Amino acid sequence: MTTPTPTARGSDKAAALSPAELLYDDFASEHAATRRFLERYPDGKGAWRPHEKSRTLTQLATHVADIINRGTVVLETNGMEVGVRPPLAPMDSARELTAYFDDGLAKFNAALASTDFDRLGQLWAIRHGSRVMMELPRRTMVRKIMISHLIHHRGQLSVYYRLLGVPVPGAYGPSADD
Repeated sequence: MTTPTPTARGSDKAAALSPAELLYDDFASEHAATRRFLERYPDGKGAWRPHEKSRTLTQLATHVADIINRGTVVLETNGMEVGVRPPLAPMDSARELTAYFDDGLAKFNAALASTDFDRLGQLWAIRHGSRVMMELPRRTMVRKIMISHLIHHRGQLSVYYRLLGVPVPGAYGPSADD
C-alpha cells in the first residue's frame, strides 16, 4: 500500500505546496512566539538561576536563541558530532538575543525554502564518535530539534520569567500578563 500524495487526497492546492508549507506551516507562529520571549529578556539578569542544577538565565536564553541554527545544520549537513561545536558566548540583553535569533531565522528560512521532499526524506544523524545517538529522516529531525526542543526550552524560559517577575508573553494566545 502506498501513502497517498496530496493530489490523491483530492487537493490540487495541496499538491502545489512547498515542503515548508506542507510540513511546517506552524513554524512562523512558533518563531514569532520565541521572538516575543527573547524581546522580554531582562537585561543584566543573566547570572540568575532558579536552582543550583539549572542553567543560568543567560545560558538558557542564549540556547533558545540558537536553536534555530540547529535547524539550518539539519537542512544543510548530513549529521553532527556531539561536543565539537564551541560553546556560544552568553548573551545578556534582549537586543543581542533578538538580533542573533533574527539572523539565524533568516538563514533557516532560506535553507528551508530551497529544500525538497527528497532531501527531507534522507537520514540525518547525531553522533558521538563512532556511536550513532539518533538517526531519523531529516524532516523528523527538523521537527524534533527546531520545534519540540524549542518549545521545551521556551517553556523553561517562561518559568524563569515568572520567578523573576518578568511579564510572560503569550505563546498560543494571551498569557495572564497580556
